[in-house]
Amino acid sequence: MTKFEVVLIATPGFGNLVPIVEFAQRIVDHDHRFSATILIINMPGRPLLDLYIQSRVATSTSNIRFVHLPTADFPSSDHSKIFIAHVTSLIEKHKHHVKEAITKLMAPELDSDDSESNSVPRLAGLFVDMFCSSIIDVAKELDIPCYLYFASPASFLSFILHLPVLDTQTQLTTEFAESDTKLVIPGFVDPVPPSVFPPVAFTEDGYSCYMYHALRYTQTKGIVINTLQELESHALNSFSTSQMPRVYPIGPVLDLVGSAQWHPDRAHHESIIRWLEEQPSSSVVFLCFGSMGCLDEPQVREIAHGLERAGFRFLWSLREPPKVLLDQPDEYTNIEEVLPNGFLERTSEFGLVCGWISQVSILAHKAIGGFVSHCGWNSILESLWHGVPIATWPIYAEQQLNAFKMVKELGLAVEISLDYRRGSNKLVLAEEIERGIKCLMDGDGEVRKKVKEMSKNVRMAVMENGSSYMSLGTLIEELANNV
Repeated sequence: MTKFEVVLIATPGFGNLVPIVEFAQRIVDHDHRFSATILIINMPGRPLLDLYIQSRVATSTSNIRFVHLPTADFPSSDHSKIFIAHVTSLIEKHKHHVKEAITKLMAPELDSDDSESNSVPRLAGLFVDMFCSSIIDVAKELDIPCYLYFASPASFLSFILHLPVLDTQTQLTTEFAESDTKLVIPGFVDPVPPSVFPPVAFTEDGYSCYMYHALRYTQTKGIVINTLQELESHALNSFSTSQMPRVYPIGPVLDLVGSAQWHPDRAHHESIIRWLEEQPSSSVVFLCFGSMGCLDEPQVREIAHGLERAGFRFLWSLREPPKVLLDQPDEYTNIEEVLPNGFLERTSEFGLVCGWISQVSILAHKAIGGFVSHCGWNSILESLWHGVPIATWPIYAEQQLNAFKMVKELGLAVEISLDYRRGSNKLVLAEEIERGIKCLMDGDGEVRKKVKEMSKNVRMAVMENGSSYMSLGTLIEELANNV
């Protein structure tokens, strides 16, 4: 039996690395002829990500291995204050490391004679994530089929690919972001207001990075997207009319165990679960803003006031903004300092404030009735998987576009905000938060019904003969034919 190998590389962040690791697992589980090697780029200031990697290395099966690339010089803070510009530059510096690692992997295949050829895995493809597109050059040099693994929604991919067209129509400036103009983007049903464009698209560095990646995506053999036909039919169908590589929707690809299995403060997680066990079914609103999500003190206080006014049971993951650019948020040493006086005492009977949390484990709990979310795509897919409705509060990246899509197009979320931007002077007021939470927790609301129905579709898509299962099978067949 011929064996095959795939190599994968991702941006060093939870929202990028976890999905590509789970995708590798999906491949090797689907077809046992395949094994996977995941190349790891190290990035300073991310201790929790390092713990996740250590855990996966320790628990991975023999058909998935992790290779840490040598350290490259990290771009200085003078290079850019935009995350995607930093990581794009960092990954560019790793091209020769990637080439050396893949060449080493290919050595047994090149050295094997015909009698041994079936026992040595054949390299069938290289998968790069959305910010690793410079690695396409390595694939070309080594004559390896290269695919894009896109961990965000198809609608955001459509936005990026449409940027060169938008560039001929208008100039994306901060002033334009506040205009009443709406633009047609093929992956969206309705015209899109620029207020929900990714904030970095209005910066010179961010815009140029998006334009660069848009060009590189079209140079791959195929594009694998962590989505499903039943959720994003319009966006996926919009690609069929454009000149681009074949698209494979294979989602949702999720880590359904989460950080509960590797976080060092296991006792903290267990205490939260015990608290949830004491709450009635679907009674708790859960607030969590992702691995990089954090808010400044005035906004934190508005949330606290909004929670008190709403009066629902709540679980709030609250983390301190990083002190160093591009680091992950940290835990507060004294959380009472950022909350209104007496808040913890007044809400002690019905609320719990905590730090880092295993989000997917919490969403799976029967006590959770609603989710106030930053609308990262992984978080949206997790909430749909567990049938928990979302109230939108985007902060960074493409989250504003995701929120717009979920509320305005799909009707799968309620709105707290669609266009909040981290670092802006605009506060979401307690009254808006109260109103959003009350709408979210409406037990008979239309959004809740639609989310429950979509949850069935999401789970069926990855079951045998489901749409994403079949799409993955088609991809794997193509990979085997590459050799």
